[in-house]
Amino acid sequence: MRTSTLWTEKITGENGDSCVYDACFSPDGSNLVAAVGFRVLVISVTDGSIIQTLKGHKSAVYCVAYSNDGKRFASGGADKNVIIWTDNLQGSLKYVHGDSIQCLAYNPQSQQLASCSVNDFGLWTPEKKSVDKHKVSAKINACSWTSDGLHLALGLGNGTSGSEYARFERPGGSSSPVWGLAWGKTVEEGNDMLCVADWGQTLSFYDIQGKQIMKDRALGFDPVRVVYARTHRDCEYIIVAGSNKACTIFTQEGVKVTSITEQESWVWACSVKPDSQCLVVGTQAGVLTSYEVQLLVVHALYKSLYAFRMNMTDVMVQNLLKDLRTRIKCRDVIKKLAIFKDSLAIQFVDRVLIYQRDAKEFKYTLKDKISQSFECSLLVMCSENVILCQEKKLQCYSFHGMRQREWVLNSHIRYIRSVGGMRGKEVLLAGLKNGQVVKIFLDNPFPIDMVKVPQSVRCVDLNLLHSKIAVVDESEPIKTFNSFV
Repeated sequence: MRTSTLWTEKITGENGDSCVYDACFSPDGSNLVAAVGFRVLVISVTDGSIIQTLKGHKSAVYCVAYSNDGKRFASGGADKNVIIWTDNLQGSLKYVHGDSIQCLAYNPQSQQLASCSVNDFGLWTPEKKSVDKHKVSAKINACSWTSDGLHLALGLGNGTSGSEYARFERPGGSSSPVWGLAWGKTVEEGNDMLCVADWGQTLSFYDIQGKQIMKDRALGFDPVRVVYARTHRDCEYIIVAGSNKACTIFTQEGVKVTSITEQESWVWACSVKPDSQCLVVGTQAGVLTSYEVQLLVVHALYKSLYAFRMNMTDVMVQNLLKDLRTRIKCRDVIKKLAIFKDSLAIQFVDRVLIYQRDAKEFKYTLKDKISQSFECSLLVMCSENVILCQEKKLQCYSFHGMRQREWVLNSHIRYIRSVGGMRGKEVLLAGLKNGQVVKIFLDNPFPIDMVKVPQSVRCVDLNLLHSKIAVVDESEPIKTFNSFV
């Protein structure tokens, strides 16, 4: 996962309160509104500058939410008021609860707004003059609609998450108040799944009937925000933020991936720009930052066999010619993949697993395990070895974890592949940052220089007879050479 900062804005609040309590994008991603101190701020998506300040609340503004059509957004806060704003940034309506407003959520399928306070929640629609309100037994800290808009989940300060349809309690009761809720989908069936984060420092998952469907996951910090994000490959992941002063990424099954966007104070606001890799984070100290978060593609190719990472913890292997596929569930975050003939290598943080393809069926079974942690930028494999690349260094390991050989090249390695050869004596091609292409035999300690191109190598390959070599460098046109080694 790669993170880059797009912009950062330090906001000075009025009345001594600079906390960014909440932030949300419009459905088309063109607008960003934030609840900061006593104000609602309209923020430039491009550079983070304040476009307009909306004043209407008399105390701290705790929450903001956009309607699904982008024509309205709402704000609520400690003054017990909910204000409906138009897309022209004009206040159009105000209604009152009996206590401070804690969270807001628009129905994704209609103009219905759920507003939640310390002692009740209300449902507002443009068609009705009055707001239907319902008493609750404890302070509501979070709320979330299902994607079909039929169910609303409420997270309460007594450790309960539920609604009229189902109710369930977190272990710990009032010592485990629910502060984060978000609806997602189960990995296999695509059914509604509620992700719950509580101050027992746990992450838990429930189906729509309130039945827990996975084991609790330890967070190690007090959460205040849970957000689902989606990548370009339709992979959902979960962002949890709070006292850890960062955004921690989890898979759909609650496996921790990494922590990103480290801050100097608690993270209270977190919003993902729709159909984008942009993430906005707001802190207690009044810092609003926009990040680009890239979930890197992890894949490997050998002839017609293509392996790729799914949902960060699974591997899908396809035979592109025969339209066959098989899935390997790993239940841990996958860092690298390599495939060669009937073997598959999967690298995790603390180990590398070697799988063997069945001779009769298109499925893989575990064959060997290397119980070591490796730092590498590239991973390739041969019949009996895995080769790890880090900067200028190549290391060759057996499937049992024994290091057999090491090569140090003249420049950083940008590309490497196995091009076959005798078992245990296969040939590697490495393309370097300085434009050099070298050939390496696994049983030979000395790399062989082949050709050199003007710019950094992006891809290299040999023909079937190893008589010609093709190279693509940063200038992109393909170059072919006769191979004499």
